[in-house]
Amino acid sequence: MALLAAALAAAPGSPAAAAEGDAHRPPEGATAVLDGLKTFGQAVLMGRDGSVQQIPAGLYEMRVDGGGMLQTYGVGVTGFAQPQARYTETAWSGSPLGTNGEAGGRIRWVLEHSYPQLNDLTGLAKAAGAGALTAESAAAGTQVAIWRLADGAQVEAADPAAEKLADYLQKEAGRMAEPPSSLSLEPTQVTGPVGTRIGPVTVRTGAQSVTVTPEASALAMGVRVVDAQGQPVTVAKHGSRLWFEVPAGAGDGMASVTVQGSTRVPVGRVFTSGEWTQAQVVAGSSESAAKAVATAVWPETAKLADAQGAAGAPVTLQASVTSPDEPDDRLAASGSSAATPVIASLAVGLVVLGGMVVLLLRKRPLEDEDDHLA
Repeated sequence: MALLAAALAAAPGSPAAAAEGDAHRPPEGATAVLDGLKTFGQAVLMGRDGSVQQIPAGLYEMRVDGGGMLQTYGVGVTGFAQPQARYTETAWSGSPLGTNGEAGGRIRWVLEHSYPQLNDLTGLAKAAGAGALTAESAAAGTQVAIWRLADGAQVEAADPAAEKLADYLQKEAGRMAEPPSSLSLEPTQVTGPVGTRIGPVTVRTGAQSVTVTPEASALAMGVRVVDAQGQPVTVAKHGSRLWFEVPAGAGDGMASVTVQGSTRVPVGRVFTSGEWTQAQVVAGSSESAAKAVATAVWPETAKLADAQGAAGAPVTLQASVTSPDEPDDRLAASGSSAATPVIASLAVGLVVLGGMVVLLLRKRPLEDEDDHLA
């Protein structure tokens, strides 16, 4: 019955299914709201149809949930940078950079070697042969270079100095590795039997320390988050390993832990929002709040979660009634039911009985005729 209830709860469209779907995609790193374009110049975008459009190009600002500010550039020239849109820190593979193998590394190089990471505008202008740069023209030139690298956009900065900077950055862009998440847990889901320590889950962060908080329902079930020695953990750091200690006798279930801290979001991290919203890449960060969640599941719930994780979608199970000694997996696969053998036997018996009745009825008139002749 516990398995059946879990299966029904996981049916598509149910609130529990949505919650479990979210559990397999836990939040990681920082979340933020886009304030808007703050330091910018102008650019000219040439469309494939020959159209020409003037667009703003420069630095955005984002407010981090829980505290902190980010400076960002748009990743691609397409999409809407809608103020007040909510964004989530994302790996390159889950962003527009995931479709261009070299773009991420080259864009990160641009970010590390231009404004605002390099505040010496005189030195930047000299390196680019750009004459004099203002904050606005430096931001515009940097954004234009990122657009070209991200999706090959035919775009030029309107200001000559900004255009010189864009050309310089695009030409000189080297390749750098993807930066780590501001805060993550690896893996985000672990499984195991009751009465054991399930894990480990490793903390990855740039923060000096992070708080470790099990959810209230975990505490109510007697689940503890502990270290390798079995001691409760409330504070962790980069490299710390966590286990879920599930007491013997606990029923099927799951429990989560939230890790939170404050750190600078690394330059080059991407933030994404809705399908039509322009992705943003971090160019600068204050101390910002970040969090990550990991979940442990055990017994039948663990089996369901493993199946969901492997398929990449919620699992829907069809309920049926069978003998506990005779599983009906084979029958279900053929479209039959557990009652099929019984029905077949009854049908054969009825056919045989009917044949016997016919023979008796045919024989009885012949016997009567013989008696009459005698």
